[in-house]
Amino acid sequence: MDMQNGEYRRWAEKRAPRSQVGRNCLGAFLMGGAICCLGQLLLTLFQNMGLDEQAAGTAESVALIALGALLTALGVYDDLAAVGRAGTLVPITGFSNSVAAPALEFKTEGLVTGTAVKMFSIAGPVIVFGLAASVVYGLVLCVMA
Repeated sequence: MDMQNGEYRRWAEKRAPRSQVGRNCLGAFLMGGAICCLGQLLLTLFQNMGLDEQAAGTAESVALIALGALLTALGVYDDLAAVGRAGTLVPITGFSNSVAAPALEFKTEGLVTGTAVKMFSIAGPVIVFGLAASVVYGLVLCVMA
């Protein structure tokens, strides 16, 4: 087959799968919104149980992290991510998934060399950067105060 660049581009564009940006955005919006609604429901529930606002917020975060790890362990989180796309990555449940998934994937390599080492392979850089940035911000605040 002898094609020129323009002909090949037109041929490839015709056969390439169509972008589903609209579907992906809608799925992310709905899934992220559903996770946020669940978070608000948990916050209200914990406040109604007698916790003050700060303690209820902490309990809500812990509950969402535990739920994200549980759904990852059960293999449900991947199904939710297939529908919700980025809507499952942004909330705190996405962070929980990014820690739990590699730990589960490498558990056959042992507790230390598998689970413990691989647990932070994805989330580790985020944790390290967040910790380093907080130290720098704290030092700047101390110098300026």
